[in-house]
Amino acid sequence: MHEPSAESKPSRRGARSVLKRWWPALLVGALTLAALPWLVGPACPKHLVIATGRPEGAYAGFARQYGDILREHGIDLEIRSTAGSIENSSLLRRAESGVSLAFVQGGTATDDDLRELVSLGSLYLEPIWVFYRGDRTLDRLSGLQDKRIAVGAAGSGARAIALRLLRENDVAAELSELGGADAASALKAGRIDAAFFVISPQSPLVRDLLQRDGIRLMSFARADAYRAKFPYLSSVTLSEGLVDLKRNIPRRDVVLLAPAANLVARADLHPALIPVLLDTATKVHEPGGFLEPAGAFPTPHLVDCPLHETARRYFKSGPSIFYRALPFWLAAWLDRMKLLLLPLCTLLFPLLKAAPPVYRWRIRSKIYRWYRVLRRIDQKLKETGGAADFAGDIDRLRTLEDELAEVSVPLSYMEEFYNLRLHAAFVMQRLVERQAADKPGLRGAA
Repeated sequence: MHEPSAESKPSRRGARSVLKRWWPALLVGALTLAALPWLVGPACPKHLVIATGRPEGAYAGFARQYGDILREHGIDLEIRSTAGSIENSSLLRRAESGVSLAFVQGGTATDDDLRELVSLGSLYLEPIWVFYRGDRTLDRLSGLQDKRIAVGAAGSGARAIALRLLRENDVAAELSELGGADAASALKAGRIDAAFFVISPQSPLVRDLLQRDGIRLMSFARADAYRAKFPYLSSVTLSEGLVDLKRNIPRRDVVLLAPAANLVARADLHPALIPVLLDTATKVHEPGGFLEPAGAFPTPHLVDCPLHETARRYFKSGPSIFYRALPFWLAAWLDRMKLLLLPLCTLLFPLLKAAPPVYRWRIRSKIYRWYRVLRRIDQKLKETGGAADFAGDIDRLRTLEDELAEVSVPLSYMEEFYNLRLHAAFVMQRLVERQAADKPGLRGAA
């Protein structure tokens, strides 16, 4: 059988010494690692489902841009087409839908949304376009009284805000659920008198309607009043010629009301995803557009649902150093771990600080325990007169010597250790001499 080399024995003793010294801290570290999944929650998901709107709409277009950027971070973004903002919010509230993220038009949140969903920020402005037929200029919704009005499809944000504005103005009208291209076609054909749209100024539908004879765009004369009454609304001016300078579209300045498109999520969205999602949104929306100056979006303002706390920190301080300097998967892991660092350090620091004194106490307690054996034997030698049997004490000392021969102690304790061995040998010699003096016949055996 192969015997362990001389070199391997000290290394094993050193390892045992380290374990003896640091075992409390090592035990806490091992227990912490074992409890990590429970302490920091589930791992960051690599697959997300986002609810958008119609496949040809702006939400779907932005979602495709998001998907291209997130793919670089190893995140797969699945796009779920819907009727619009109302359906998007409904899907978010239902965990079984699998949707965890959605574009939602400002001003459409219900009480259930406010309780169950969170906002990651607003992304850009979505003007409310009210196109109507006729030669007369209208600047108030009350001018649509008793008209045939397309307010948008069920489940769309356009319908929700159109109904709210018409109700606030006490407008009674024949309402149609037509939306998008269908509503535009009906308006051009004269089957309806007016239509609400909530779309980008760059939409071909807007360009087409602005150029149509007999179709006008309403300018909101009381925009300031609407903004005061509905905080999620902004007022923007569509300047003359902004859509098409060559054709001078529009032909005059038009004041529009505009909610903001919000990025909304389930409250249980993994926090580590929020910085990368907002960084993606910044890359897509920060350049601005027709109505938004560069750098204005994304923003924590103009949101309906409560702003997620991680998003609030992002807007205040930007992405953490982890996300700026490291790959997403590593940054996400460290971001989860930082929640444990402070309590873990608070726990480990006193343990690490206490480990050397505890280890010294353990070593010295062993040495003192062996010294107690020597002291008892030494006292017995002093107090016992005449013939006495010290055979048991001799056996105990021989056992002690065997134990000491196997003990490994740090160099800093070698002086105490060798003093103990010298004292053990001295007491052994006294025992043997006393035994021999009391029983001369045993001298040779000793």
